[in-house]
Amino acid sequence: MQKIGILGGGQLGRMLLQAAANYPVETFAMENDSECPAAHLCHHFTKGDIRDFNAVYAFGKNLDAITVEIENVNVEALEKLEAEGVRTFPKPGVLKIIKNKILQKQYYQQHEIPTAEFVVTQNLQELDSRKNFLPAVHKLGEGGYDGRGVQILETIEDVERGFDKPSVLEKLIKIHKEIAQIVAINEKGDTALYPPVETLFDPALNLLDYQLCPADLKDGTLWKMEAIALTVVRHFNSPGIFAIEMFTDKTGEVYVNETAPRVHNSGHHTIEAHYSSQFDMLWRIMLGLPLGNTGMILPSIMVNILGADGYDGQVKYEGLEEVMQMENAFVHLYGKKYTRPGRKMGHVTVINKEKQDLLFKSKRIKRTLIAKC
Repeated sequence: MQKIGILGGGQLGRMLLQAAANYPVETFAMENDSECPAAHLCHHFTKGDIRDFNAVYAFGKNLDAITVEIENVNVEALEKLEAEGVRTFPKPGVLKIIKNKILQKQYYQQHEIPTAEFVVTQNLQELDSRKNFLPAVHKLGEGGYDGRGVQILETIEDVERGFDKPSVLEKLIKIHKEIAQIVAINEKGDTALYPPVETLFDPALNLLDYQLCPADLKDGTLWKMEAIALTVVRHFNSPGIFAIEMFTDKTGEVYVNETAPRVHNSGHHTIEAHYSSQFDMLWRIMLGLPLGNTGMILPSIMVNILGADGYDGQVKYEGLEEVMQMENAFVHLYGKKYTRPGRKMGHVTVINKEKQDLLFKSKRIKRTLIAKC
């Protein structure tokens, strides 16, 4: 039985471990919080800092393979583990590129992958000298996550809200649709694509609000997105699951925004709506099993349950029973004991062949199921 570890113990690790129950695998997880969502679902839990070299190396040295549920891990330790024969999903070199938004944008540029025009700024002084580049989006090179580390700078007055650290300043493009495409690739280089989803974001929190699958795209745009997503992944030369976040403008041009080298929020709906979920697929890849069927069972919509404004404390769910009575609605709570505004507390997936029913139920869920305290 293979020993496989997960760095990070949040909801992604939790859902990975739920899928692991179907396979002959001994699971390990490491996170600083012994009460994290994944802690009680693995065979072996280690309390430790996933950003610390010694902690990560000690955790991984007796494992057959290791994966991540967040990019902010100690890459140097993973490089040492890889050199000693521990298989890593994805490879550490990929994490090194993706966890730094400057390197990530330069990767797209190097491989002629369409992305918004950008410049690199090292500090606020350099940003101030780039006022002619506005309107633009300023993204912190490292450390930003879930909407943090991103500032939209539309006017000269906005520049003071930028970052005084190495960052990417990219041209603001008028977005028509935001699309996420998940690609699976195994160690042989075989690939499988999930149908792209349309993502809709909470403009205040800059967090995914809900997503619709399949995305409503013209065939030409769909084929272009699939080709771009495959190009992004193949140049990494690494097995794993990758979520490529893209957007289109009004003219139909496609741009890559960011890539996540792991299971991703934009793939949660695959648990019920697809034959092989993104979580099941990653286990197949890590265990050397055939790639799963990414086909859609039914169209779906996925709604994020976020901590309600004004509440910070031990969580209580309002409206849970009402939502669970909805036909074809699947509730996932992440086991987090405490809520705070904007925190991801769970999600609900609804499946139905009728798009209007999906949209109606998603709005009803947002109004009904509330994480309070």
